[in-house]
Amino acid sequence: MIKWIKPTRTEWTSFFIMMPFICLLLNNLLFGSRAFTDVKVWLFSFPLIYFIGCVSWYLQIALMNRLREEFPDIRQTPRRLAILGLSHFLIRTLAFIFIFTFFDSLHFLGYELNLQKLGFAVYCSLGLTLMSTSMWEANYTFNQWKLLVVEKEKLEQLTILQEFETLKSQVNPHFLFNCFNTLSSLISEDRKQAEVFLNELSKVYRYLLRNNEDGLSTLQTEIRFIESYYQLLKTRHGDAVQLEIEIDKKYDQYLLPSLSLQLLLENAVKHNVLSKNKPLVIDIFTTTGNKLVVSNTLQTRSIKGPSNKIGLENIRNKYELLSQPGFQVLEDKTSFSVVLPLIWNKITQQKLVSNEFIIKPWK
Repeated sequence: MIKWIKPTRTEWTSFFIMMPFICLLLNNLLFGSRAFTDVKVWLFSFPLIYFIGCVSWYLQIALMNRLREEFPDIRQTPRRLAILGLSHFLIRTLAFIFIFTFFDSLHFLGYELNLQKLGFAVYCSLGLTLMSTSMWEANYTFNQWKLLVVEKEKLEQLTILQEFETLKSQVNPHFLFNCFNTLSSLISEDRKQAEVFLNELSKVYRYLLRNNEDGLSTLQTEIRFIESYYQLLKTRHGDAVQLEIEIDKKYDQYLLPSLSLQLLLENAVKHNVLSKNKPLVIDIFTTTGNKLVVSNTLQTRSIKGPSNKIGLENIRNKYELLSQPGFQVLEDKTSFSVVLPLIWNKITQQKLVSNEFIIKPWK
């Protein structure tokens, strides 16, 4: 069964624009001034040449599509173009020769073969081939480039998604490992406190299971979670840790990577000295320019514990994967601060709000 080629819009457009001029050119070469004055030329010669031109054009399109299937690789382009240009020139030239000799053999409308004008028609065929083939190939190359760009973007998105999933998977085991270490210490020191801690831990982990799936959470949800997480810290460290939160309500539905605040609080507790006489003060507040700042007093431990650097690098990498600039780490003699850009995304925000898991602050 014959598989008919469906020309593109560009190919149809080029045919309908160029064919009338080709008909006019050939009829002028065949009949001279009669092409503009003789009604018979318009009634019989123009339609016949138009039909032959249509067949010639379709053969060129079919051959062009066949060559694209045979030589699809970008490295094969020079070879494909060479074959295509030569083939198109031959098809169009043979069509012109056929018209001239066919009209001469029938003495159509009194025509007699003129080799000089036939030679000029062949030169015209070369020019028309260069023009039409270049236009078709330029359109094809541009469409292929667009497809490559789309495929590249999809591949990049898939890679980013995979990397983001890897970063998310680091958080839960890291968080649980630290919590179980704390619980282990409490069991040996104060069983009642250990029971309170375990109860709070169950609330917090429910958040982890529900909100870490999307990778992004609203600031409102993160703050609710961090208030519960703070109770875990209070259970373990008492008044040695203090948390102050000042959030502008207009930023409630802005987004940030899930568990960012928990990681920052955990780092602050891990790397600073905690005591009731000199408590570690952690401030969380919003600023102009859609920024959230997490700052803590700098009370660096003299003996630093081992660090796998998951916390800050995890957050930084997430912002890089989201192509969100503005993540900063600032440190001076008295404080350590991290600036988190808040992200506004209406579609994601609506999805997150619909799935939001609310944790009531511990009292």
